[in-house]
Amino acid sequence: MAREFTRVGVVGLGTMGAGIVEVFARNGIDVVAVEISDAALERGRANLTGSTDRAVARGKLAEADRDALLGRVTFAVGLAALDSVDLVIEAVPERLDIKQRLFAELDRVCKPEAILATNTSSLSVTEISVATTRPDQVIGIHFFNPAPVMKLVEVVRTVVTSADVVADVEALCVRLGKVDVTINDRAGFIANALLFGYLNQAIGMFEARYATREDIDAAMKLGCGLPLGPLALLDLIGLDTAYEILDTMYRRGGRDRRHSPVPLLRQMVTAGLLGRKSGRGFYTYERPGSGKLVPDELTPDPAALAPADGARAVTKVGVVGSGELAAGFVAAFTTAGYEVVPVDPSTGLGQLGDVDLVVEAVPDDLSVKKALFVGLGEVCKPGVVLATTTSALPVIELAMATGRPADVVGLHFANPATPLVEIVRTIRTSAEATDTARAVAAALGKTGVVCGDRAGFIVNALLFPYLNDAVRMLEANYSTTGDIDNAMKLGCGYPTGPFELLDAIGLDVSLAVQRALYRESREPGLAPAPLLEQLVTAGRRFQV
Repeated sequence: MAREFTRVGVVGLGTMGAGIVEVFARNGIDVVAVEISDAALERGRANLTGSTDRAVARGKLAEADRDALLGRVTFAVGLAALDSVDLVIEAVPERLDIKQRLFAELDRVCKPEAILATNTSSLSVTEISVATTRPDQVIGIHFFNPAPVMKLVEVVRTVVTSADVVADVEALCVRLGKVDVTINDRAGFIANALLFGYLNQAIGMFEARYATREDIDAAMKLGCGLPLGPLALLDLIGLDTAYEILDTMYRRGGRDRRHSPVPLLRQMVTAGLLGRKSGRGFYTYERPGSGKLVPDELTPDPAALAPADGARAVTKVGVVGSGELAAGFVAAFTTAGYEVVPVDPSTGLGQLGDVDLVVEAVPDDLSVKKALFVGLGEVCKPGVVLATTTSALPVIELAMATGRPADVVGLHFANPATPLVEIVRTIRTSAEATDTARAVAAALGKTGVVCGDRAGFIVNALLFPYLNDAVRMLEANYSTTGDIDNAMKLGCGYPTGPFELLDAIGLDVSLAVQRALYRESREPGLAPAPLLEQLVTAGRRFQV
């Protein structure tokens, strides 16, 4: 029989701590909510009442249930109030020295049978546990923000955590209406280990001015269905918190350079640009703590986004290819009011002599596409924009094959139904060709994001390393496909888990993209996971 928790303690009443208090109290458990000072306690009380009042206003919580919830919470200054709780969980700043001092004091104050839990998202639970005389009763219970909403809890056991403690906490998670994944003590656990490499890479992309902050975020929201773009998510998490997590993961996780904080992140933290909590991070907000954006010096001028002035007139579009992708383009351009000339390369390109734009949808093979672009350079009239839909090949190689590289641009659609178009400009692409591509994307009802000519562009360059990391995690037997998928869906709000997505994309396609990313960067962390290569060779899927 699992232990019955009737009274729990929560230390630290910031956004996360107050959310954890709410989770326990919503489920009929009495809570002792503790802070370090009267002022901090009042801020914590305000966090809790504000959250529950918003739930009432949105119809998510009845007024009587709110009042009962708040009645289950006792607020106190100092750890002495925790002497009779069955379990205590801390949500204090993500610093090992702070947490170790706290656990040493909790060990002294709490009754001998009490479980001591940390909500750390990246620190070693083992190193925290050894500050106590009861390391077998120390465990990680990692909630995700906002705790009352997010379903996932990572239950983190150390090598000495008692099996009974693990079972008791797993049963508690069920009582709280959460989905738990139980894992060993490793840097970043599941969700952060996969999430923060992606976030760090997005910062590097912005730092290098590869794309604007708006385009990076729009690409991942529209291209992958994510609830927030990476830079907006970093502002929500807090850039100081993100820095601490990345730094910890780099030091504890084998010094993978993909987890070494990008210099820009450290500079922003030093400058006090912490995201929403300070009122400014990658974006600027109405006030500290607000999520409402206000314009700043990086906000694009709406007039500058209008591509009409520099765009060439396009009324007739040629589509080259014979598969489903080409048929989708024909339908999309026709629906948008363009005259469309569909061409199969095997029947010749002569019909494209008077079109204003050519979009190719032939196999993503460099030799095939180069031969096609040589032909397009010969038959198309001057000034025609020649667009490739490649997802991984260097656009510049195709551009140079035409003899008119200024007219060549990438138009990467994941498929014609996707709301996103990545507009890829090479170092030879003219401003007019880029503007024309933007105007055409808008006419198709798509959101166009502009980026440079690098492997993977924005979406694939950020998406596939994350998928590859998930395969490496499975390969190391750290967790299962189901738990890893649940962690990303329920903990991070992803529409699909990484293994579900890999199966949907196709492992052969995923391997080809990952190989292209690795060839270009030679970054060891981007080398394809051996398990991925083996599954492709064997013709197998994850079959989740």
